[in-house]
Amino acid sequence: MPNAAIHIDFVSDISCPWCAIGLQSLLQALRQLPAGIAVQLQMQPFELNPLMPPEGQALDAHLQEKYGASPEQSAQMHAQIAARGAALGFAFSPARTHIYNTFDAHRLLHWASVEGPPGAQLALQQALFAAYFSQAQNPSDHAVLLRVAQSVGLDGARAQAVLQGNEFANAVRAREDLFQQRGIRSVPSVIFNERAMLQGGHPPEVFAQALHELAEAARAAGASGAT
Repeated sequence: MPNAAIHIDFVSDISCPWCAIGLQSLLQALRQLPAGIAVQLQMQPFELNPLMPPEGQALDAHLQEKYGASPEQSAQMHAQIAARGAALGFAFSPARTHIYNTFDAHRLLHWASVEGPPGAQLALQQALFAAYFSQAQNPSDHAVLLRVAQSVGLDGARAQAVLQGNEFANAVRAREDLFQQRGIRSVPSVIFNERAMLQGGHPPEVFAQALHELAEAARAAGASGAT
């Protein structure tokens, strides 16, 4: 029986490269946890660009407009991100030239959480990151979203129905509002047991240290309650 439990809310956006890095790091850290620790990992929605039109925007133009980044600074940032990803076994494709609206991807992730089998939401999140960052596909394109959902074993007909309608839109917006009310302004934000939080694409050892401390605290609390 598990003697400690950790709940993790991973607040992120599909268009955020540091979120892809952060998730890869977190998953590596989770594999280092000792046996007997139950982990519940929940993907939570955040839109970096909620007003992004369906056709998207050229990536370098977006970075210049939003952050004031010069072409040289953008190239340096892309190289840094690619190197961090490669060290974690995640590929960032140089063919990725645009940034897109991600709201429908978040609706699909919410659907996977409430209707999919255990692990479906995480698998879909990973596949969406790979589709956008590694394969330079458009995560606002319903054909891409449907194909990605089916690739992780989710029901294609149901996924198509979700995408064609407006299901889970209110639920996603409610979750986005909730985490914004809790002060989340940047992603990835990784919240442990609704209390402790790490923000940013940290290396695995940073997440591992936080997880071990939480596990020890949970075990100590369990031992105290049992006496």
